[in-house]
Amino acid sequence: MVNKSVRYKNQLKKLGDSSGLLPVAEGIDKVKEMAAIGGDRGYKNGKKRKAIDQTVDLVVKLGIDPKQADQMIRGSIALPNGTGQTQRIIAFCDDDLQEAAKEAGAIEVGGDELIKKIQGGWLDFDVAISHPKMMGKVGKLGRVLGPSGRMPSPKAGTVAQDVVQAVKEYAAGKMEYRNDAGGNIHLRVGKVSFPTENIKENIEALVGHLNKIRPSSAKGTYMKGVHLSAQQTPGVALEVE
Repeated sequence: MVNKSVRYKNQLKKLGDSSGLLPVAEGIDKVKEMAAIGGDRGYKNGKKRKAIDQTVDLVVKLGIDPKQADQMIRGSIALPNGTGQTQRIIAFCDDDLQEAAKEAGAIEVGGDELIKKIQGGWLDFDVAISHPKMMGKVGKLGRVLGPSGRMPSPKAGTVAQDVVQAVKEYAAGKMEYRNDAGGNIHLRVGKVSFPTENIKENIEALVGHLNKIRPSSAKGTYMKGVHLSAQQTPGVALEVE
């Protein structure tokens, strides 16, 4: 049996009866309360350390069969209030677009040299965007970028004719998503410091988006469960429409 920390046990007490569903706003406040427990990080060099502003994550369990290609859920979304997290973006494009892509927020731009750099083991980025003309060369990075979900994809909006606009969108907080082997979607929806209403709007936007793209072949209950948690808290089951 795994031993739970004192903080985790205290968080479970704060959570109380976790068998029911909580309204979204109430669930967010509950996560905030639990995140505040044990948040004191002590002192360093005589100065009190700031509490960690934990990321708030949403897990949506969907009634899909992940083994069926026509039920795979993948795409991208920009939440109305952002996520509070900066993404490191690279762009594969021709010379005439490279300066503009950098100005839009890309940390690295290029073609053959950037591909070689990644093949050499450099992976210090979160999102890779490519112009369609570059995909013939970028395709050789599939084994490197595919497993981590960073391979440019038209469906995710990371293969785009307008590379500069795509960089701007991802720099502003746009995120890729895709279901895991269990049919779950994992996405961050803000920080603990965000106002409750901002996190609520982000959750509602994400849930609404997922409902709109429900595969026609998915039968039965589609939205099977929605759970919210911070990085260091138990999860809270939410009641969503």
